[in-house]
Amino acid sequence: MDGTLITSIEPAERVWTRWAARHGLDARTFMSTMHGRRAVDTIRSLGIPGMDAVAEADLVSQMEIEDVEGVRAIPGARDFVSSLPLEQWAIVTSAPRALAVRRLEAAGVALPRVLITAEDVTVGKPDPSGYRLAAEKLSVDVTDCAIFEDADAGIRAGEAAGGQVIVITATHAHPLATKHPAFGGFDEIEPRISQGLVALWSRSRDLRQPTAGR
Repeated sequence: MDGTLITSIEPAERVWTRWAARHGLDARTFMSTMHGRRAVDTIRSLGIPGMDAVAEADLVSQMEIEDVEGVRAIPGARDFVSSLPLEQWAIVTSAPRALAVRRLEAAGVALPRVLITAEDVTVGKPDPSGYRLAAEKLSVDVTDCAIFEDADAGIRAGEAAGGQVIVITATHAHPLATKHPAFGGFDEIEPRISQGLVALWSRSRDLRQPTAGR
């Protein structure tokens, strides 16, 4: 979701900077590694003695729910998901459900029937369980899924799940080195539906075919 269908970098970095200041921390020391991960996993990774990571993650999530200024859709995302059959796409996000719904609504992106959030898994990305659960709820094999990601943790989760990873780079300040197909936004990708199946095409190649480096 974040960085893939929508961008929430502005409010997320504001909130995490405020949270870090409360604890005498410099958010810049962990900002680059927090994207794509559950808040509780980011906080636990800091190893702060005596900190209740679950309670602090709940606090961060509430702060993020209250601050959605700057949340917007990635180019082409709204039209892309609205063109897909409802039973054939899902969101797998490291955000809690309440925050995911709030941000999607703020960005004007339709809610999917299958929404896998932080509460639905015991281990977050880069663990692949979220993607496997989504495929199960869609009644498809995860290896038949295209997995759109933007952050390292999510990319590794998609790889471990066995789906075809496609990288969205709209929020990247610098080029991302990746072996996977990469696009600046969903306006560069065309979904074509035939006999109940969705194929993804770009202007230059058919994404159904194996890509270099896979």
